[in-house]
Amino acid sequence: MARRPPRKFSRSLRVNEVVRQALADELERMSDPRLEMVTITGVEVSPDLRHAVVFYGALDKPDVAPALSSAAPRLRATLGREVRMKYVPALHFREDPAIDAGQRIEKILRDLHEQEPS
Repeated sequence: MARRPPRKFSRSLRVNEVVRQALADELERMSDPRLEMVTITGVEVSPDLRHAVVFYGALDKPDVAPALSSAAPRLRATLGREVRMKYVPALHFREDPAIDAGQRIEKILRDLHEQEPS
């Protein structure tokens, strides 16, 4: 009996990436103007596949969270059609904290460059 080669990524990482890609593709197809500059940056699906935390980034759009909540049924339906999973997870949206941290670091670096003597 032939043995499979070991996989480079764990099952949960592969599931997270497949779900992220399916949601990102569907988000691009949606016509809601509140979701135009929204990017799905990551997904963490629970081990039992019943819940998924979807991280997003948005450029100065205050009404993104309600727009994503209202789009959740359509996004879940897309997952049900496109991703073969035991369950279609409930989607919970959170703004990606890494984006704010990156912007803070960028501002600090800019401030440091401005303070350098020429």
